[in-house]
Amino acid sequence: MSSNPSTTVEHARRGDANDPTWWRQAVVYQVYPRSFADSNGDGIGDLRGVRSRVEYLASLGVDAVWLSPFYPSALTDGGYDVDDYRDVDPTLGTLEDFDALVDELHRHGIKIIVDIVPNHSSDRHAWFQEALAAGRGSPARDRYLFREGRGANGELPPTDWSALFGGSAWTRVDDGQWYLGLFTPNQPDWNWKHPEVREDFLRTLRFWGDRGVDGFRVDVAMGLAKDLRDPLPSWEMIAPGLAILKGLVFDDPFAEGQHPLFDRDEVHDIYAEWRTVFDRYSPPLFAVAEAWVAPHRRVRYASADSLGQAFNFDLLTAPWSARDVTAIVQHNLDLAARAGSSSTWVFSNHDVVRHATRLGLPDAADTRRIDAVDAEVGLQRATAATLLALALPGSAYLYQGEELGLPEVTDIPAEQWQDPMAHLVDGVVVTRDGCRVPLPWTTHGVSFGFGNHAPHLPQPEWFGSLSVEAQTGAEGSTLSLYRAALRIRGELQADETVVWLDLGDDVLAFSRSTGWTSITNFGASAVPLPPGRVLVSSLPLTPDGELPGNATVWLQTESEER
Repeated sequence: MSSNPSTTVEHARRGDANDPTWWRQAVVYQVYPRSFADSNGDGIGDLRGVRSRVEYLASLGVDAVWLSPFYPSALTDGGYDVDDYRDVDPTLGTLEDFDALVDELHRHGIKIIVDIVPNHSSDRHAWFQEALAAGRGSPARDRYLFREGRGANGELPPTDWSALFGGSAWTRVDDGQWYLGLFTPNQPDWNWKHPEVREDFLRTLRFWGDRGVDGFRVDVAMGLAKDLRDPLPSWEMIAPGLAILKGLVFDDPFAEGQHPLFDRDEVHDIYAEWRTVFDRYSPPLFAVAEAWVAPHRRVRYASADSLGQAFNFDLLTAPWSARDVTAIVQHNLDLAARAGSSSTWVFSNHDVVRHATRLGLPDAADTRRIDAVDAEVGLQRATAATLLALALPGSAYLYQGEELGLPEVTDIPAEQWQDPMAHLVDGVVVTRDGCRVPLPWTTHGVSFGFGNHAPHLPQPEWFGSLSVEAQTGAEGSTLSLYRAALRIRGELQADETVVWLDLGDDVLAFSRSTGWTSITNFGASAVPLPPGRVLVSSLPLTPDGELPGNATVWLQTESEER
């Protein structure tokens, strides 16, 4: 293992509202609003529900909340089909409710990050409806990606491209033209070469920035710039470059930055414009890119003249192995240093199987056999992984409910699926709905405290035993572990230096400048620990004081105790 420390960057202590570097080592908690808390009894979470739980978020110890889309939407893709980028969906509240939520979060010293979805709108967006009505050759159609079809009468789509959620990437309209929707037909892709599209998104950034938003999570950040000049390439040519969206990498026939649909070099011209908007605020607005690209390509998205930070998803498909995880961590620390940014550590979000389930599978990268999970091992590894991530320099992104140790809900009936990706594989449900089930707040009740009505996705009967009420104050609970870890992290997180320690092949260990040492045992057998006071441990130590398998412990050396 390398002993080379990463670049040292000083970190201002939590609580300085004007600190321009607040995001570098922040703990960010993702809220999926429709499944967080329901204030009005309609079975759907809302902004007032989120506001009612700000005290909980503050007690957890997070630095920022990332709010998934809350805009008007038909919900064909969980709110990522946006009708209006500068309003709130009536089922979730009003702009006044949003303002009140921002104020409440800020009053508790918590920043707010909102999702922005710039690759596509919904098919109900006013500009898309205008485009449909305006017809061929109109300026309104040029804001989107309309093309003529192939065949004698244009009856075939312009290309053989597949949509990422299934079916054709092209949809035909009444007058015979086709439009591109790389995700679903309800999500037409924007034409980012159009100046009105670019200017309207700048207006949207200013709209939310003026309302007190601290930053943005940029959905499909690598997808905005496209080159659809004829002749358009075939699916066989573009598919290798798209495979990385599913965590795969194949040889790409296009030069880097020249894929016709994703991760084109000119996408950074767009973000340079965004950066001019961000930097007009004090402190500057923050942004993090959802960029499913090769790791070395993330550097540009994370640079100071672009979005500033980019999600590192490499741990979502990593095997449970000290060697593999160490290599991923070191590589991403190096990439962040090259970008002048900080890395991000992610194990769960609204798009992936919860890591308490995923890490209990025989192969964490293959979630198709989710019925083969070892739940006990999964939770042990999940809490160990989270403690490891929280000890690293960089931003830790937590997904609502992971602090409760929630596993994936795998038995949602087909008639209640909401995810456009939902399908069956050998009788096993593959859907993102399982990580979007409304949270359990109480041990009993019609929706375990989520609201006073049956929730929009069904909760399992055992949810109450994992609720906030059941775990609060309970020694050894996952919630208690998270609260303790976040408190300690807030006290000890300082600069961004890491020094690796060699404690064995199955162990990932490193120290921080505050005398804080994190040790993760990926093996099955307990391992001895170096001297130090135990700050927190994901599993109890053995009677001999050793660290069991699938566990992480934080130690502090005697000389550094405070």
